[in-house]
Amino acid sequence: MFDYVKGSIAELSPTDIVVDCNNIGFHAQISLQTYSDFEHSKECKLYLHHVLREDEELFYGFSSKDEREMFRLLINVSGVGVGTARMMLSSLSCEEVREAILSENVNRIKSVKGIGLKTAQRLVLELKDKIVKGEGSVGNLIYTKQNDSISEEASAALVMLGFTKANVNKVIAGIVKDKPDASVEYIIKTALKSL
Repeated sequence: MFDYVKGSIAELSPTDIVVDCNNIGFHAQISLQTYSDFEHSKECKLYLHHVLREDEELFYGFSSKDEREMFRLLINVSGVGVGTARMMLSSLSCEEVREAILSENVNRIKSVKGIGLKTAQRLVLELKDKIVKGEGSVGNLIYTKQNDSISEEASAALVMLGFTKANVNKVIAGIVKDKPDASVEYIIKTALKSL
């Protein structure tokens, strides 16, 4: 199973990418979200999702693990294929998808090309609980993007105290959003009041 490929960007379009890794070109289909992230880059680390069918073998590429996890969550919903999931992640960011599902904003989901009322309702019905539980996201993504070892340290401490990683990361994300320069102690004390 391929997890990611790292190398120079040989070709890039809003729908496809070719990554040159040791003189081997890896082709993957991408979302506009990933295209925007790589548009001005020469090198990349592309997280992969492998689709194997009777008649074809495809790779879908993502600029982050978070986007890949959201893609995998979406394609597990009945009636949502890889094309629809990619279209959804091209129209909305991962955070916007989560917010739309959690707030049951069917119209926002329906605004994505190819998604009708029934599919939008099914997405909300099947994914709301999973997103609340922290599925379809990468726990430390917020912190690694900011290179924030303080948040990681606080998260590890709270998990060791017996709290679930998904709940801990959700609470810490809110604290760090309100106070980006918070200390480890502040994060832990504030999180304990919410957990």
